[in-house]
Order: sequence, then C-alpha cells, then structure tokens
Amino acid sequence: MDKIAFIQLSLAMIIVGTIGFFSRLSGLPSMELVFIRCVSAALFLAAYWFFSGRYKKEKWGKREVPIIVLGGVLLVLNWILFFASFEHTAITIVISIYNLAPIIVLVISWIFLKAPIQGLGLLSVILAFIGSLFTSGLTLETMHRGQSFIGPLDAAVAAFFYAFVILTGKKIRRASPYAVTLIQTLTGVVMLFPFVDYSLYTQLTLSEWFYSIVTGVVHTGIVYLLFYGGIRRLKVTTVSALTYLDPLVAILIDILISGFIPSRLQIFGIVVIFVALSYTLFNHQSKQAAKTARPHSKY
Repeated sequence: MDKIAFIQLSLAMIIVGTIGFFSRLSGLPSMELVFIRCVSAALFLAAYWFFSGRYKKEKWGKREVPIIVLGGVLLVLNWILFFASFEHTAITIVISIYNLAPIIVLVISWIFLKAPIQGLGLLSVILAFIGSLFTSGLTLETMHRGQSFIGPLDAAVAAFFYAFVILTGKKIRRASPYAVTLIQTLTGVVMLFPFVDYSLYTQLTLSEWFYSIVTGVVHTGIVYLLFYGGIRRLKVTTVSALTYLDPLVAILIDILISGFIPSRLQIFGIVVIFVALSYTLFNHQSKQAAKTARPHSKY
C-alpha cells in the first residue's frame, strides 16, 4: 500500500468531516456561504493549476464542457441545500442522510441505465430508506409538536443532486480533475452572483471571514488536491473504507463539541444507513470504478 496516498486520502476525509462545524461558525446563510466557497476555491485552484504548470498538459473535449458546466450547476445546488440543512437540524442527521447519495446512484442506475438489480442491492436500498426515517428523528408525535422536517428534507434533496453530480462525472474523460473543479466553482460564481445578499458580508467578524474562506480554500481546494492525489494510487476497497472517516468525524464533532445527543432510534437509524452504505461502497463501487471517469469529492 502507498502510505503517502493513504495519509493524503485519510487527511482529506478527516478535513471534510469538519465542514458542517465550520459552516455553522461562518455566520452566513447557505447561498452566501456557497458563493464565498466558490470564489475562494476557484482562486486557489486556478493559482495551483497555473503555477504547477498543469494547464500546459490540459486536454479539452468540446463535448465535455457542457457536461462539466451542468455538473457545476448540480454541485452548487447540492452545496446550497447541504449547508441550508445545517441551519435546521443537527450535523449528525444531515451527514447520515446526505451519505445516501451512493444508494440513490444505485437506484438511478437500475431505473434509467438498465443496470441489473441484485438482491443485496435491493436490500441495501430498503435498509437505507428505513435508516433515513429513523435518523431524521421525525415521528407522528414530533410532527404534531411542530418539529421541522426542512433540515432532513434539504439533506435528502442535496444527496439527490450529488447523485447526479456523480453520474455526470462519469461522462468526463479528458479534462483533469483540477480543470473540472475550477470550471464548476467558476460556474457557481456566475450562477449565484445575481442572487447573493452582499450586505451580509459587511457584518462578518474576522473569525467568521476566516471560517467562511476556509470552507473554500481548505474544504474544497486543498481537499480536492489531497483527494485526487490519493485515490489514484490506492485500491478501490481502500478508498471506499476511508470514505467512512468523513461521516465518523462529523458525527464525533457534533456529539463531543456541538453537544448533540442522538436518540436511540436515531442511533439505530445511523447504524442501519452505514450497513446499507457498506454494500454500495464496497461492492457497487468496486465494479463500477473502472468505468467512472473522475469521482468527485462529496462536498
């Protein structure tokens, strides 16, 4: 095993696991936070892409550019809903539901891509659905008390958008991961520019500016460099296993620092989702990895 690649990917997943915590400290609503993330990530990746000389080796396919831009639109919508979900519910719940994206990819593959349905795959989908219901913490009693379902719903729709980001990524064969990410973050800047409330930025403290910019430079720029630097030199099973570090770190931070205490049913739901993900991450990914052009970082 390539130890450096193992450390790179492990570090990337650990950093990603802190993004929910950082987003809450940014002091920004989801759209304004995503805009700052896109701007800072684009500047960082453009500088790296240029000064590293990678732009000289870039190979472009005219047919790929619209697909990359479409992926960028889906990615930005995914980010907006992902961060919005943190405003309404606990990080642990958001992360658990959001990680249903690989299972959504599996379902889409069955329905639209005519992929063969396997017994274990169908069981994983059923388990994931049941787990997400328990994890959301919503029951008839809590809904009667007026508990909001907006947070869990935002997380679920964000997972849906991310599933389509994965599928569009499979169509990209020539452009480098750095070029793809740069184009997609620039797409986010153009897409959100007319809708952002710029007055909110004038109210930020220095610490809130720090946390906001970190979500772009570190959680997007540096994570992508570590992520793509690691996955190419590791086995798919190793990559799949290391992806569990992300939700694990997020849940630990939420419990130990944010003080979230999940109920027994929510703990059961989280465990059920992880069991369901085990199938998609270890079995489905191992079969499809060779066909996947360039996988995206989840966040």
